Amino acid sequence: MKNPKQLLACLALALASSACAAQTYPVKPIRWIVPYTPGGFTDNVTRMVTARLQTLLGQTIIVENKPGANSIIGADMVAKAAPDGYTILTVITAHAANATLYEGRLPFDHFKSLAPVSLVAISPLILSVSKDFPAKNMAELIAYAKANPGKVSYGSSGVGSAAHLTSELLSHTAGIEMVHIPYKGTAPAVADLMANNIQMLIDVPSSMLTHYSGGKVRGIGLFADKRLAVAPDVPTISESGGPSIQSSSWVMFLAPAGTPQEILLKLSQAVEEVVQSPEMKTRFTELGIIPVGSLPGETTKFLKDEIDKWGSVIKTANVKAE
Repeated sequence: MKNPKQLLACLALALASSACAAQTYPVKPIRWIVPYTPGGFTDNVTRMVTARLQTLLGQTIIVENKPGANSIIGADMVAKAAPDGYTILTVITAHAANATLYEGRLPFDHFKSLAPVSLVAISPLILSVSKDFPAKNMAELIAYAKANPGKVSYGSSGVGSAAHLTSELLSHTAGIEMVHIPYKGTAPAVADLMANNIQMLIDVPSSMLTHYSGGKVRGIGLFADKRLAVAPDVPTISESGGPSIQSSSWVMFLAPAGTPQEILLKLSQAVEEVVQSPEMKTRFTELGIIPVGSLPGETTKFLKDEIDKWGSVIKTANVKAE
């Protein structure tokens, strides 16, 4: 058994080795897992940020799309990867919902298996209706849904998505009954909204803005406390006559648990520098995205709060996993 002096020496050596690794990190390409299909909100934000991040870090970042099982497959890959900073994961709001939806069935633990790195950005959600839907604002939508229970259908990109859970939160808060139509992604849901096959869809502004200008759908409420510069004509939910609800989709970066704190901090600081740069802030603003770039501790608290928030909605609405 080592004596106390030997133990202290070993500890000092380990700390020095960890600090040295952080100073030289990264020395090889980084693998970045996006557990969703290419081209969506999550994938686009990841690629926008990592394109600049690799220049800042001086190493190639290889983004890989690993969709499946409501993002669980990709998240599990990263949870089981070496905790050395060379495998990183992107998650969104559905990751927080999965903690409750698949409670006891997940192959990883949200905090024991994964280490939050940074909350990258937040995108307030917009409620859109089909062009033929009679309601012109939230007050009219709620009145119509109460007069026609079960006749308003809404789409989402899947069970447990931010769009789905926000719709359930609205239903519960406003005291209305609507029918959920889950899709395999946002694109088919938007297509059905434009075809009037569904009456309502809640999603990120970047998915909807081009359709507003063409008059194919109408935006009647933003789930935020103030309007977005990119969509000044869309009032907040409360301004439009609905309940005061705020909800968003967000993008977060995680690493395998056990990744040295120095590396987590270096990554989070680099992400903050990228997303808070004037160029990125301008690009995000054009898409209705709010840049953040938080430290690991702040990111951990945010994720815990989101798990609690959406866990409550899931239990209240009795939402079941597919």
